[in-house]
Amino acid sequence: MTLIAASISPSGLGSADMEMMLWNIVLSAAVAVMGFLFKGKIDELDRIGILLNKTREEVARDHVTRAEMNTMVDRLGDRFDRAFERLEAKVDEMRKV
Repeated sequence: MTLIAASISPSGLGSADMEMMLWNIVLSAAVAVMGFLFKGKIDELDRIGILLNKTREEVARDHVTRAEMNTMVDRLGDRFDRAFERLEAKVDEMRKV
C-alpha cells in the first residue's frame, strides 16, 4: 500500500499518467502540424492542376493546327507563283523591246 501512495503526486495523477498526458499533447501537436503541412501541399497541387488546365486551353487557342498551316503555306506558295509569273511576263516583255 505504501508503494501505491508513494507513486501518486499531490495533483492526484501518477507519474505514468502525467507522462502519458505529455506524450498525448506532443503527439497531437505533431499530428496537427503534419496535417497543416499536408493540407497546404494538397491545396498547392490543386492550384497547379488548375494552372495546367488553363495552359492547355491557351496552347490550343493560340497555336495553329497542321491543316491550317498547310493551307496557309499553300496560299503563300500560290501567291509567290503568281508574282513570279508576272515578273517573267515583264522580263519577256522587256526582251521583245
